[in-house]
Amino acid sequence: MEKAAISWSENWHLAVEALRANRLRAALTMLGVMIGSGCIVLVITVAMTGKRYIATQIEGVGSNLVYAGLEQSIPSQTVTLSDQISLDDLEAVRESTPKIKRVAGTNDIQMSVTANGKAWPVSMVGVTQEFQQIRKLLVLQGRYFDDADFSTVSKVCLVSEHLAQTALPGSDPVGQSIHVGELTFTVIGVFTERIGTFGQSEIRTDTVLVPFPLVKYYTGESFIVTLYAQADHAANVPLVTSIVAKVLRARHRPEAEYDVENLSSILETSRRISFALTIVFLLIAMLALLISGIGIMNIMLVSVTERTREIGIRKAVGAQRREVLCQFLLEAFLISGIGAITGIAIAVSIPFLVEALVRFLPIPGGLQIPISWISVVLAFVVSCATGVLFGYLPAKNAAQLQPVESLRYE
Repeated sequence: MEKAAISWSENWHLAVEALRANRLRAALTMLGVMIGSGCIVLVITVAMTGKRYIATQIEGVGSNLVYAGLEQSIPSQTVTLSDQISLDDLEAVRESTPKIKRVAGTNDIQMSVTANGKAWPVSMVGVTQEFQQIRKLLVLQGRYFDDADFSTVSKVCLVSEHLAQTALPGSDPVGQSIHVGELTFTVIGVFTERIGTFGQSEIRTDTVLVPFPLVKYYTGESFIVTLYAQADHAANVPLVTSIVAKVLRARHRPEAEYDVENLSSILETSRRISFALTIVFLLIAMLALLISGIGIMNIMLVSVTERTREIGIRKAVGAQRREVLCQFLLEAFLISGIGAITGIAIAVSIPFLVEALVRFLPIPGGLQIPISWISVVLAFVVSCATGVLFGYLPAKNAAQLQPVESLRYE
């Protein structure tokens, strides 16, 4: 046992001294390992960050959401008023299953707002009462609509934050009046989206929300353009999607077609894309490690050739093949291990720097970059294994050298 400990100590000492004697060559050999190990950590970190960010965006738009609308893009389809989604359809969807937590409907119309003698093009959106909870709108000032606003068809509205700043600047917009088409509304609140949809929903930069019954004043009919249903749990989203489609088909003509979708498909698509990109980047990282492994093998083969006499002397004084083999494997392990630790340290520090920089950017809620410690362990183990694997052939060649021939080598 004591002899083995001395042997390991001696091999360790010789391996460290060999690397010190060729610092530049060892550092350049470590560079490939640094790149490969750092890539493994960064690739997994980027993949996790992307998944979390997309999930946060979808959660911000509205969790467990199913949305439906009348399909009007088919040229041969004749759309009648009876095909439009009604408030009765909304109530039928609400009562169809206890798995539905909330329902809401919207109808958006392009209008112009007049305030302080100026006009702005806006999107006027008639909404039902639970629209705020479903879409998770943030009321910055004032309040949202209450039951009385819907039952008495009050001419009140909420305006988007940007519209409040441009149309009603320099004062509290709550309580002021604006003209939307031929009607005059009292502003009762200022709102914003929790997560911006960048115009991909009925909410635009300049938007006015009004109680849904007021839509009839502008269109003559109060039908729903987009119906929202919120499932009580993420696992029930597919079921709710199917139920909403069945209710709409059962209540309307067979010829009418409805587009019923959910955000789960978007999330699943993003996961697949993220997974595919992760695999591609991991292959690139593995390629970098492969190249670094070949570099380690080449450098170790050169080192064995240069140190042939040293190996002969060690064997002449009693060193066994196993000890010589261990010495060169230790050198390969040190090169790959130090390179891996350095690469991992750089990779781990990058997310912290990015998070610090993101604080100065207008990203809602900031950007959280998770670091997977499994990826750190994986990068270290794979990098070290690569070094030892590619270092085995040079170490084996060194161990097989004959003492007499080695001492004659010039």
